[in-house]
Amino acid sequence: MSKQTEFVLRTLEERDVRFIRMWFTDVLGVLKSVAIAPAELEGAFAEGIGFDGSAIEGFARVYESDMLAMPDPSTFQVLPWRDVSPATGRMFCDILMPDGSPSFADPRHVLKRALERAGDLGFTFYTHPEVEFYLFQQPVPTEAPPIPVDSSGYFDHTPQSIGSEFRRQAITMLEQMGISVEFSHHEGGPGQQEIDLRYADALTMADAIMTFRVVVKEVALTQGIHASFMPKPFTEHPGSGMHTHVSLFEGDTNAFYDASDEYHLSQTAKHFIAGILKHSAEITAVTNQWVNSYKRLVVGAEAPSYICWGRNNRSALVRVPMYKPNKPASTRVELRSIDAACNPYLAFALILSAGLAGIEGEYELPREAEDDVWALTDRERRALGIEPLPRNLDEAIRAMEESELVADTLGDHVYDFFLRNKRAEFDEYRAQVTPYELKTSLLRL
Repeated sequence: MSKQTEFVLRTLEERDVRFIRMWFTDVLGVLKSVAIAPAELEGAFAEGIGFDGSAIEGFARVYESDMLAMPDPSTFQVLPWRDVSPATGRMFCDILMPDGSPSFADPRHVLKRALERAGDLGFTFYTHPEVEFYLFQQPVPTEAPPIPVDSSGYFDHTPQSIGSEFRRQAITMLEQMGISVEFSHHEGGPGQQEIDLRYADALTMADAIMTFRVVVKEVALTQGIHASFMPKPFTEHPGSGMHTHVSLFEGDTNAFYDASDEYHLSQTAKHFIAGILKHSAEITAVTNQWVNSYKRLVVGAEAPSYICWGRNNRSALVRVPMYKPNKPASTRVELRSIDAACNPYLAFALILSAGLAGIEGEYELPREAEDDVWALTDRERRALGIEPLPRNLDEAIRAMEESELVADTLGDHVYDFFLRNKRAEFDEYRAQVTPYELKTSLLRL
C-alpha cells in the first residue's frame, strides 16, 4: 500500500469522512461522479469501481461497456462545502478497461500520453489559466437574456458587492482544496468575474479547473445566484475566456528563456509559438468546442479572431507577456482563444502537441503582429500573412477533420466521437430559427 493511499485511509478516520466521490469526465468535459462508502475504498484502490461505460458520452459501445474507475489517491481532498460531520471527500479517477489497461476514451489519459511525450523530450508542461465567468440572478430564464448580479465593470471596486463576497468565498474554498489563486477581480461585463489560478503542471491544473467549476457553481448556489461558464451569454457584453499562460521547463530551468535574445525568448519558445500558430485552426474545435464559443471569437469582441502573435499585443492569438527583470522562470506565452467551457484535459493535450510539433519540426516563427489586428483591413492582414481563426464550429470541425496532429493526440476513439458529436451539434444549431431572424425578417419579408 502506497503512502498516499495510507494517508487517504487515515484522513477518512481523522476527519469523519463517510462518503467518497469518485470524479472523472466524459469526452466533452462534463464531470461524472459516483459515491462509495469508506469500507469500499481499499477495494477501489486495488481493483477500481466498475461502471457502464456505454452510458457515458464517448466512452464505449453497448457491447464493450464494462469499465473501471481507478481512484488517484494523490488527488484526495475533503469537499469544503460539505465540511460538516460526516464529511465528504473526492478523488479523480483514471478510467481502465476490465483487463487493467488504460481506456483510450479517458480524457485524463489523453493528457497523460501527451505529457509522457513531452517528458521523453525532457520537458515538463506548466499552465496558468485566467478563468472568466458570469454571475446571474436566480431564476435564470432560458428564453430571455439572463439578469447579471451587478452592473459593475473592469476592476470596479464596490463595497459589499455580491461579486466581491462571492470571489472571497470561492477563493477560500479553492485554497482549502489545495488550489492556489493568484488574482481575482471584476471583469468587463456586468456580473462578470475573473479568478486566476497559480501555475501548475498541466495534469494538476486540468484537475483544478474541473474542481474550480464545481466550487464556483456550489458557492453561487449558497448565495442564491447562478454561475455560468458559457462563452458568450450576451451580444453586447464581453465573452468569457480562459486565457492560458504556458511554459516548458527542463528540470528547474525555464526552456522558454534566453538571456541573450532581444525579447528573452529561446529558440524553443519561438518554435513552440510557431507550432501553436500553424496548428491553431486544427485544435480550435477542442479549445472552443461549442457553437456559442464562436460568438466570442469575432472581430472587436475583445477576443482573438486571427492567427498571429505579438509581444504584449492583446489582439493577437498568442501574446508574449513582457519579461520580468531577474525572473527567467516567469517567461511564458499566453494563448488567448481558449474558453473555460472546454474539456481542459483535451485542450491542454492539443496545445502541448502543437507546440512540440513546432519544436521537433523547427517551425519558423512568422513576423510579429505589432498593430491592432482588429483595426487592419482584410487586405492588410493578407499582406502580413495573417489568417483568420475558424469563424464557426463548422469551419473548426472541417479543419480538425484534416489534422493528423489532432487525430494522433486524441487517439482514434476520442477523435471520432468528438467529431461526430460536434457535427451533430452544429447541424442542430443550423436548423434553429433565431430571435435575430424573426426580428429582422418576419415582418419585412
